[in-house]
Amino acid sequence: MPKMKTKSSAKKRFKLTASGKVKAGQSGKQHGMIKRTNKQIRNKRGTTVLNECDARRIRKKFMPNG
Repeated sequence: MPKMKTKSSAKKRFKLTASGKVKAGQSGKQHGMIKRTNKQIRNKRGTTVLNECDARRIRKKFMPNG
């Protein structure tokens, strides 16, 4: 059986924490900042931990060796 490979796109977008949670960058920060409030822009800095249902899919399909 060949080894399962990690998806390169997932490698660049997600990180796994030591406890197995999935960290990702905040969404909604690429363009269109003029229509966002300053509070929204401020709160979308940095990274966030994904919901468990989304994280399960990422770990299983895209990062099997993670």
